[in-house]
Amino acid sequence: MSGKDLPNHNQPRRYRIPHWHRAVEIVIAEDDALELYLDGCLRKRREPGPPDPLYVWTNVELDWEEHHYIEARYFSSAGELNVTVNGEPLFEANVGE
Repeated sequence: MSGKDLPNHNQPRRYRIPHWHRAVEIVIAEDDALELYLDGCLRKRREPGPPDPLYVWTNVELDWEEHHYIEARYFSSAGELNVTVNGEPLFEANVGE
C-alpha cells in the first residue's frame, strides 16, 4: 500500500443533525477541536485540550420567538459525542477512531 492509499485519520468528522427547519452540524475538526454550525455558519468553536469534554452551544430562535438551546459535548477520551436540545438528547454516537 502506498502512502497515498493510506486512510487519512485527520479528516474532519461531520455530523449533520436536522432540527426543525434549521441545519445543525457538529464538526470534530482536523485538530480535534469541536465546532457547531447553524445553517452553515460557525457559531462556536472550542479548541482541543483539557477539560474533557469539549463543550459548544448556541441559542436557536424558531418560529414565534420559540428558543431552543443546542449543546454539544465531545468526550475525546471516550470518543463520545452528545448533542442535546433544551437538555433532551438529540444525537449520541461513539465517534472514536
